[in-house]
Amino acid sequence: MGLDFSIVPSFAGPLLLGALWTVLLTVVSAVLSFLGGIALAVIALYGPWAIRLPARFIAWLFMGTPLLLQLFLIYFGLVQIGIDLPAFVAGVIGLGLHYAVYNSELIQTAILAVDRGQMEAARTLGLSRPQALVRVVVPQAVRAVVPPIGNNMIALLKDSALVSVIGVAELTLAAQLAIGRTYRAFEFYAAAAVLYYVINLGMEAVLRRIERRIRLSR
Repeated sequence: MGLDFSIVPSFAGPLLLGALWTVLLTVVSAVLSFLGGIALAVIALYGPWAIRLPARFIAWLFMGTPLLLQLFLIYFGLVQIGIDLPAFVAGVIGLGLHYAVYNSELIQTAILAVDRGQMEAARTLGLSRPQALVRVVVPQAVRAVVPPIGNNMIALLKDSALVSVIGVAELTLAAQLAIGRTYRAFEFYAAAAVLYYVINLGMEAVLRRIERRIRLSR
């Protein structure tokens, strides 16, 4: 028995392809969660009740249930009502909405922390309420929550491994397929862990650069 890492390079192609799919899945889901978080925050604070109540229900649903269950519901459950999504799309929607809810909570707090005088000043300059929100209030709120949202993005990267259960060919599934052919679980899970760590380091570097640019722009 023992360990034999010499077999890992022969599967480098599938593992690296899986890592690329992981990066793509994470980036697309992160963008969706960021924009969705802003939208949910604005709706929760300023939307009419007919829109605010469904938005609150979505937030309650995604905060109160496991991400894995949400992925199953989106990918397998929606088929029963005629919505057949590709696995990658279902994974993006599941991850994006799940973290959009958490980002929304952060952004709502930041919006409420913005001085009310900012809104009043924008209105006196002739901006409508929506324009003042988009151009003045929301940008200030987003700048204030970049670090915690960045932490959510790192968590999203780690949770992206869950989409392997619905068949998305990301890094974890690529490692599992290699294990199925070689029966070398430790070696390939270790290789996947290293690749996840490298991706994580890259994300942290990008987030630090964004935070630094925001600090300099203030």
